Amino acid sequence: MKSNKMYSYALLIPAGLIYGLFFLYPTVMSFFFGFTRWNLTDWEWIGFDNYIMFFEESSLMIGFKNTFIFAFLTAGLKVILGLIFAVLLTAKLRTKRFIRSLVFFPVLVSTIAVGIAFSVLMHPSEGLINMSLDLIGINGPNWLGNPDLAIYSVAFVDVWKGVGIATVIFIAGMMSIPVDYYEAHQIDGGNKFNAFWHITLPLSRPAINAVIILALIGGLRTFDLVWAMTGGGPGFSSDLIASIIYKQYQAGFYGLSTAGNVILFLMVALIVFPIFRYLNRKEVDL
Repeated sequence: MKSNKMYSYALLIPAGLIYGLFFLYPTVMSFFFGFTRWNLTDWEWIGFDNYIMFFEESSLMIGFKNTFIFAFLTAGLKVILGLIFAVLLTAKLRTKRFIRSLVFFPVLVSTIAVGIAFSVLMHPSEGLINMSLDLIGINGPNWLGNPDLAIYSVAFVDVWKGVGIATVIFIAGMMSIPVDYYEAHQIDGGNKFNAFWHITLPLSRPAINAVIILALIGGLRTFDLVWAMTGGGPGFSSDLIASIIYKQYQAGFYGLSTAGNVILFLMVALIVFPIFRYLNRKEVDL
């Protein structure tokens, strides 16, 4: 019995080494180097100076605001649209497999490629989107050049790219619901809306919770799509916390950018962990 237990623990060693090497060690070192002024060859301990300088960053409040708007907007839309697509694609449609492929396809495309493509499509005068709007008499806005619109334009693209994952998770959750519940509901004279509201939605709670947490973490950490489409501009109007950190790294402030990453890590944890606990408690209550 003891040898079997030791054998089980031995199987965890490779995964534990990989996890420790590529996650735990960099995380611990990030906390350490956040208190230093460092480069590739040397470091100097400076205490909390990096954190003080980070919070004195002129565009930081814009970055926090944009990060929260982006994360909660994209997470909400992915949940709503993913649910709608999942309901439609679990119905008896002859082309549902093809439509599922279309919905999931953007997930497979590189985020940078998507950002560059939509930067071209959203060009104010030569982009396909505004040219199409012109055909029906609508003067399209400057999607990425308008400071009030840029962050929402990027959020729209993020939802387009990421809703496929949400849809797949919801489809898996809905397909795991026993058919007996729907048959009993139908015998009792219930309609499709009531079946969705009283059976599909409550029993899809684990899938919904998973999508909310994954989308929220992804939104709070987003960098690549914003950088590919706007570079944080115009001005600082679409800067997120991650893009501010990258700009500091570009400028050679490695300790400052490391401190920013630590703050981002703590911010994500402080936001997501309570939501995760709350959603799990609701799931248990169900």
